[in-house]
Amino acid sequence: MEIAPRSPDESEKSPQSKELVTSRTGSTLCMSSRSESMWTSAPRSKWEIYHKPVIVVSVGAATFLFGMVITSLSCFLTKNKNVYKMCGPAFLSLGLMLLVCGLVWIPIIRKKQKQRQKSQFLQSLKSFFFNR
Repeated sequence: MEIAPRSPDESEKSPQSKELVTSRTGSTLCMSSRSESMWTSAPRSKWEIYHKPVIVVSVGAATFLFGMVITSLSCFLTKNKNVYKMCGPAFLSLGLMLLVCGLVWIPIIRKKQKQRQKSQFLQSLKSFFFNR
């Protein structure tokens, strides 16, 4: 059984390491903030809001169509028929999965946008009435 090396206490750390720790955590906190749009009041375009699900839907539709082509090749071509029969349904299912995920993602984003608008409105009302 190994004994883990003991980490130095706060009193044993050098002042330089304390500065590095505090500055690193501060910058990490700012960079990892997921609610940047709450702090910036600039309106976002529709493309900025929906670009990820649109890309997922597009890739899913393309993969699904590619799977349909590969599967139909297994019906028409006799050479490498087993390969087409194996790869075609795999691309079909992968494309369908991406397509459905993207299509479900869009209403989720819409719901979040409505909730964000409501919370901003309620916060402005709260600040109006309580800051008198």
